Amino acid sequence: PFEENSFDVVMCNHVLEHVDDSEKVMTELYRVMKPGGWGIFQVPIDINSPNTKEDKSITNPKERERLYWQDDHLRLFGLDYGSKLKAVGFKVTESNFINELDSELVERYSLPKQEIIYFCEKK
Repeated sequence: PFEENSFDVVMCNHVLEHVDDSEKVMTELYRVMKPGGWGIFQVPIDINSPNTKEDKSITNPKERERLYWQDDHLRLFGLDYGSKLKAVGFKVTESNFINELDSELVERYSLPKQEIIYFCEKK
């Protein structure tokens, strides 16, 4: 229901793995972000897989948990996640920021140790 170019900042933290159509949601995030705006869009990523795994015919919760790491996930993103964000228009910067922090800070703030930060901008 939001107008185009409504928000300076958009945060989407571990949501896209739960929605029916992640590409449509990414497109909406782009649509509502103002030009010059930015966002951080985090998802679980299998860093050992080049491609996102998704099969809408898999409805068994145990099978979803086995394949997608959680029974309420509809997909498990792979290393192609940044490309998916770029495909809807974002300029994407992938940052290994967490792994560059002091380990005590990572522990103190309970940061996920191997998570890549996806910083997205709308030009």
